[in-house]
Amino acid sequence: MSSTAAGLVQVGVLLVALAVVHRPFGDYMARVYTSAGHSRVERAVYRVARVDPESGQRWGTYARGVIAFSFVGVVLLYVLQRIQSVLPFDFDRGAVPPGVAFNTAISFVTNTNWQSYVPESVMGHTVQMVGLTVQNFVSGAVGMAVAVALVRGFVRHRTDRLGNFWVDLVRGTIRILLPVAFLFAVVLVATGVVMSLKSGVTVDGRQVATAPVASQEAIKELGTNGGGVLNANSAHPFENPNGWSNLIEVFLILVIPVSLTRTFGTLVGDRRQGYVLLGVMGTLWSLVLAVIWVAEAHGLRPSEGKETRFGVPSSALFANSTTGTSTGAVNSMHDSYTGLGGGGAMLNMLFGEMTPGGVGTGLYSILVMAVIAMFLAGLMVGRTPEYLGKKLGRREVTAAAVSILAMPTVLLVGAGTAALLPSTKGALNNPGEHGLSEILYAYASASNNNGSAFAGITVTSDWFQASLGVCMALGRFIPIIAVLCLAGSLAAQKKVPETAGTLPTTGPLFATLLGGSIVLVAALTFVPALALGPIAEALL
Repeated sequence: MSSTAAGLVQVGVLLVALAVVHRPFGDYMARVYTSAGHSRVERAVYRVARVDPESGQRWGTYARGVIAFSFVGVVLLYVLQRIQSVLPFDFDRGAVPPGVAFNTAISFVTNTNWQSYVPESVMGHTVQMVGLTVQNFVSGAVGMAVAVALVRGFVRHRTDRLGNFWVDLVRGTIRILLPVAFLFAVVLVATGVVMSLKSGVTVDGRQVATAPVASQEAIKELGTNGGGVLNANSAHPFENPNGWSNLIEVFLILVIPVSLTRTFGTLVGDRRQGYVLLGVMGTLWSLVLAVIWVAEAHGLRPSEGKETRFGVPSSALFANSTTGTSTGAVNSMHDSYTGLGGGGAMLNMLFGEMTPGGVGTGLYSILVMAVIAMFLAGLMVGRTPEYLGKKLGRREVTAAAVSILAMPTVLLVGAGTAALLPSTKGALNNPGEHGLSEILYAYASASNNNGSAFAGITVTSDWFQASLGVCMALGRFIPIIAVLCLAGSLAAQKKVPETAGTLPTTGPLFATLLGGSIVLVAALTFVPALALGPIAEALL
């Protein structure tokens, strides 16, 4: 079987697997966030945290909960890294340097998992398991909580309550992420993924690093985190040993973002709404996959940067899925991709990572874009826009605009500043157009909370550690605050009935409008920068 045919079979198997779990898993997540009862474990957590699970929160209180929880997470993770030398399983690796610890703490709390260090020589197993892996769970749960709060804004009427952040956080962690990650950790071990508390093994006289990989690999992909336990990430045979493990990891990357569209349709009482969002996500995902696949298959050096065990098709599938979500895991070297192939991976992030996006972040990002699309439609027909029975006035559109514009602003300011600094030239391994692409990719990855990298740029200086950390924080929390503000405003409204002038949001017209708005916003914002980087490189 040719590599192209094998790749098409793999894509087909992936899509069938996602289709099989879409309905039951999506409906299960809907029940998780609407259930009136609390398990014994959850009640124990609430008692320890002194949380009243029956109390609802206004959007401002909900947002303060998100920010406070994340801030505490940054502080604790920073401290944990700095005291690593006194922790068990540190293997004499010493305290993590302050700049690296700062960047890493923000990175994992914001679900970015950008890594400016070599994990197997810097992080001990205790920091990996107690610090980084815990954040892999709770940062994903935060994203899902914010998405559900926004959906409640559309569902609820004449109320200022969006639910309880602490309940949503605990349920997302205990009822969704933990059981699924546990199951697939066992599955990954069965495929050959390493699970060991040793620092390494000796093979032919050489020391090869090991770690408790499988347990962290499962949540790394499931929570769209992406931070590798080993430096080569999912190109390492201990993290991704064969074609089956590769397919399973891509499935884990996509399963929650894809299934959340079903959750959305179930919660709003019209599953066709979810199908439209899924159709737009899937169409853009498929188009970019085709671009990356064709570009790499017909490049001057089609095998460069691709893991020889997987080849171009599986490398393209992984690259497209990891950048279309907020995962950032890699099974190949994106820096070695062609200008068009690397540009495709970058374009996924510039879309706002909503194809299909990260756990929670993809759903709330595309819903914000739906608000923008309906606003544009209202301008064209000269009537007040509405979506899912809620009027979209100045407050709602302003909140949506802030959410959409935060990432491009942070990205372009950060990348532009870095490009002007004389010291940046020494950090680049490639001059000219590709060097600019490396800078753009780094700041796009940080600002979108993705975490993947071209890796041809050295980001160990204090400037990069600090600036990328700031981009991660702003790229994460400004949109979250804006989304929760939008949710609060929507929940306070009454539902308006549909009229003859209401634009249907369950058909191809709205799907086209939504998909076109995603592409248009990205094009108007980023084409000048892309023209100087990956587009220029592809044309030369």
